[in-house]
Amino acid sequence: MNIGQEVFAIKLYELEQQYGKLQSRIRVCGQENRQRIRDELQKTAEEYEEERLLLQERVRNCRSRAVSRLAKAQLEYRKATDEIVKKQMAEDLHGENTTSGEDAQEASALYAEFAIDFATLSMQQALIAALTALDGQVGEADENREKNI
Repeated sequence: MNIGQEVFAIKLYELEQQYGKLQSRIRVCGQENRQRIRDELQKTAEEYEEERLLLQERVRNCRSRAVSRLAKAQLEYRKATDEIVKKQMAEDLHGENTTSGEDAQEASALYAEFAIDFATLSMQQALIAALTALDGQVGEADENREKNI
């Protein structure tokens, strides 16, 4: 296993851990225990904030301009979606026969659906990126072998 494959293995493990956490928290919260839902929401929001702070650190302190730019793009995406969700979505969804509470609930559900779709897209992008990197590594190794023959 080369370095690229080792990094991918670590990242896949991290992804599996996050996916498992997502599944278990949604299942537990599906039991309609409001306090448990709020506790899980608080924990998850704290983890999200920690990750946001780590991304900010990467932007400021990373020696690689490429990594810094990617981290900055992630931060900008998070900021834009947070603003849309908090300030605009319920207003955009407002119907004639709905209350502001119903609008907020619909907006929350719609955003949850979007976020899951986006996660699926992100996994597809990650797969394309990983396969592209592996293809390049294997291709270079093949070219080096051919040169040495």
